[in-house]
Amino acid sequence: MNVLQRLEENQLTRLAAARPVPVFQAGDTVRVSLRVVEGERERIQAFEGVCIARKNAGVNSNFTLRKISYGEGVERIFPLYSPRITAIEVVRRGVVRRAKLYYLRGLTGKKARIAERARDSVRPERETQTRGQSSGQSSGQSSGVS
Repeated sequence: MNVLQRLEENQLTRLAAARPVPVFQAGDTVRVSLRVVEGERERIQAFEGVCIARKNAGVNSNFTLRKISYGEGVERIFPLYSPRITAIEVVRRGVVRRAKLYYLRGLTGKKARIAERARDSVRPERETQTRGQSSGQSSGQSSGVS
């Protein structure tokens, strides 16, 4: 590992510790809160849209959000580890079969909708039992017949 990679890795761990980044991918609806400076005032602005692209490149990672605002398509590219971003929140998860959803640019209305993913398929782990085995008996015990 060369010096540049080592520096980038250290920077990445520091940035990830400062503001945790949620797990999201293309097709998910994401709300990004970022600091905007207008003159001497500073305020928080929210941008909510569908993630159409994600580029994972260490410190230079970014993602693109697309939304329809007053009938016009608006896309914005956000650096993932930007200090201006105060929060990233996943609003809903979508089902898509592509990593880049640039085809949404040409679709309008209901055609541009993305189906919502059923609740995360992560189920709590539980013991698997074989058929005919009650919960009170373990596999090492006999059935009581001597």
